[in-house]
Amino acid sequence: MTLRQQTQQLTEQFISSQAEQTQQDIMESFEQLMSSDTAQNALKIGDDAIDFTLPNAAGEQKKLSNMLQQGPIVLSFYRGGWCPYCNLQFKALNDILPEIKQLGANLIGVSPETPDSSMSTVEKHQLQFEVLSDIGNNIADKYGLVMTVIEKMRPYYLQWGFDIPALNGDDSYQLPVPATYIIDRNQKITECYVNKNYTERMEPSDIISALKNL
Repeated sequence: MTLRQQTQQLTEQFISSQAEQTQQDIMESFEQLMSSDTAQNALKIGDDAIDFTLPNAAGEQKKLSNMLQQGPIVLSFYRGGWCPYCNLQFKALNDILPEIKQLGANLIGVSPETPDSSMSTVEKHQLQFEVLSDIGNNIADKYGLVMTVIEKMRPYYLQWGFDIPALNGDDSYQLPVPATYIIDRNQKITECYVNKNYTERMEPSDIISALKNL
């Protein structure tokens, strides 16, 4: 089963489990997001990746340009360890990590979660790749990826157990649009997947193909 098939199945199961009013509110907020200009100016193929320094789950500072000296980077912006779609993506990325490394590349995850929250995500999902904390979505904003959870949906997130302010350390309710960038050693973006439909992700097979084309 492809990652897309898994996320579609998750969406169907989740929506069908909700009350009618909740379903209606979810669909209205989703339509509002899809009709917005969110991520319209996101970095794209051919752009230079913006350099950054962010802490990993252990609090160590990691700089993109330094990591690129070791090889190409698969840079994945994700919403957080609380997100069911991100969890499916984590498993898929963990599965292809050996092949990514075999191709001389490294995988980096970036979310707005605090280092403590990121550490919980790493441990819970047994992640074998580096996870960095972009507090306040400052780097996601530079990449053109920031979106805000609309007020109508915030009580639902809490009801579902997703306390975003507690996990991110602020009450902005800002999240990154899920995105994956393939960045070569010259810091050039050679492939990317940016989709404000947060239920979809780049297929692992497409990541491997992009790395093989470098």
